[in-house]
Amino acid sequence: MELTTVWFALIGVLWAGYFVLEGFDFGVGMLLPLLGRDETRRRVLINTIGPVWDGNEVWVLVAGGATFAAFPEWYATLFSGFYLPLLLILVALILRGVAFEYRGKVDSPQWRRRWDACIIGGSLVPALLWGVAFGNILRGVRLDARHEYVGGFFDLLNPYALLGGATTLTLFLLHGTVFVALKTDGPIRRDAARLAVRLAGPTVVIAAGFLLWTQLRDDDTGGWILSGLAALVLLAAVAAILREREGLAFVGTALTIVLATAALFVTLFPQVMPTTLPGGEGLTVTNAASTPYTLTIMTWVAIVFTPLVLCYQAWTYWVFRKRITVEQIPPVHA
Repeated sequence: MELTTVWFALIGVLWAGYFVLEGFDFGVGMLLPLLGRDETRRRVLINTIGPVWDGNEVWVLVAGGATFAAFPEWYATLFSGFYLPLLLILVALILRGVAFEYRGKVDSPQWRRRWDACIIGGSLVPALLWGVAFGNILRGVRLDARHEYVGGFFDLLNPYALLGGATTLTLFLLHGTVFVALKTDGPIRRDAARLAVRLAGPTVVIAAGFLLWTQLRDDDTGGWILSGLAALVLLAAVAAILREREGLAFVGTALTIVLATAALFVTLFPQVMPTTLPGGEGLTVTNAASTPYTLTIMTWVAIVFTPLVLCYQAWTYWVFRKRITVEQIPPVHA
């Protein structure tokens, strides 16, 4: 197997890991107005992801760095063509991170409400725009013969990409709701389980519609298989939710995200950014790649350091594995 194919697959793995881990982070952030009826409940929700959210964000940094090093042409075209939506995602992530750190610095309900709004918006905007971005990558964008994006911002807001955004938004929200049910106990756990049941139906419909549209347009055998498996696993996760098996449900939503991401990357291969412009030239794993020497060095670095990073992050989740209840939260002014 050529190293260009290996690194395309590794970048897909990094994005799948990011969507699984940061996906429930985004979901928990969006749940603040739905499950956080008072300050104590909001602190419980935030504490479920408090020890891990910043580590989860590292995955997108590594995915971006790997793309820059392995496929610099893809990186340059992607970040120049998608400049505005990626800037919005970056601003949202910054505000969200600052909000986690600062909402408890002043004992004022108004202060906390403002930072909570940043957490909600900083979770909702990336959850939506990541789907829009990947929808456009799959659909293709207006690239000319020099691999430069010649479209505008509103060209990215097409029906297919917007459906992709709705898919990631609802899937991350369901994923986060199941995570809350898994990580809490008492009333919040019961409320999260009931909310997950209500979210399951719309999520299945939207996600299945996006995957079906993708495969009907591209008709890739591998994509069909992975999309079908993703749909089956999502249905199994819904069944686990109905049976109040939060652990199985969380594994199901996580595996659904992995399979759906794999289906999108398999369908895209060997292209990395198709063009919709007549006379234009799309980017592939061949014409967007770095030199073989660069890819070889990167491969050895990945072999050495990836297991260490994975072990460290797994240890973090193991240390903070216990459920959180409202009784563990010190009283504060509402």
